[in-house]
Amino acid sequence: MVYSTNPDFDYQYEDDIIEQVTLPPQQQKLHVTLDRKQRGGKQVTLVSGFVGTSDDLNALGKMLKTKCGVGGNVKDGEILIQGDHREKVQSLLTSEGYKTTRN
Repeated sequence: MVYSTNPDFDYQYEDDIIEQVTLPPQQQKLHVTLDRKQRGGKQVTLVSGFVGTSDDLNALGKMLKTKCGVGGNVKDGEILIQGDHREKVQSLLTSEGYKTTRN
């Protein structure tokens, strides 16, 4: 918190920040990569580049985890799918209308 002598000062909390609007799938460009960094040698399929609300990102992550039949997580604006499922994730995303690139 900041101290101010201004009597009209109005502190804005971080909760007041408006979240981004989710772009339609046709306007999204998602990156599908395989990641092993800081995971004890385990492979993780990483989906990044999503622009939108955290609820929509969680829904997309849940759909991908269900269709792949594996576990995963959504954090820091990225979807983590356990294992190497790059091809399957990319085909699922393109069938949903997303533009994807794979590394």
